[in-house]
Amino acid sequence: MIASSLMSDMLSPFLVSIKLAGTTTLCLLLFATPVAYWLARPSRKPAIVRLKVLLMGVIAMPMVLPPTVIGFYLLLLLSPSSGIGQWLSEHGISPLIFTFEGLVIGSIIYSLPFYIQPAYAQFLRIPRSVRDMADLLEPSRFKRFIRVALPQAKSGIFLGSLISFAHTIGEFGVVLMIGGSISGETKVVSIAIYEQVEALNYEAAHMMSGVLIIIGLIMVVLIASVNKFSQR
Repeated sequence: MIASSLMSDMLSPFLVSIKLAGTTTLCLLLFATPVAYWLARPSRKPAIVRLKVLLMGVIAMPMVLPPTVIGFYLLLLLSPSSGIGQWLSEHGISPLIFTFEGLVIGSIIYSLPFYIQPAYAQFLRIPRSVRDMADLLEPSRFKRFIRVALPQAKSGIFLGSLISFAHTIGEFGVVLMIGGSISGETKVVSIAIYEQVEALNYEAAHMMSGVLIIIGLIMVVLIASVNKFSQR
């Protein structure tokens, strides 16, 4: 009975982490792919060029800021006493902190540059002749994006998805700040490992860490394989 309870306690954080990583990656696929495409599109307007440079800098911020800094400001932003959280409370909507939905928002922001950069780089590699031919034959920007740009950049999109998924699986600082440790809801595997170490339960920490190492090795092999394929 005790062993069954322990296995359940260990399995739940993995399920939450996989659910979080999958949801975050899907959201990035749907919403960040068009952004990467727009950023990679050439523009002759200086104002648009400056806007793109600024946006690229903002998107890259999670790569240089400590996760706890991002988590802290997200906590303030989503808190019922300020920012978006206050607006939600005033309109009778439950606050997002310490919820799975809040974790998704934080994960999207934190993993955004890890998805945008490979997709953006692959969109940049689309030959000018292909872009010009698509502009000539297809007047609809949406259809050009779907029929031409996406197939040309599929390896970068797949690579960004793998990196984002792997990155989200290992998140700690951001999810701890805005999600806490609610079993089955916001307790991801990195937080569960931290709690086991705090409780000096090194055996459980070893087991969960070992599973993460195996997942990490698989993801690294996949990422390296896709990256090698995209450079051909």
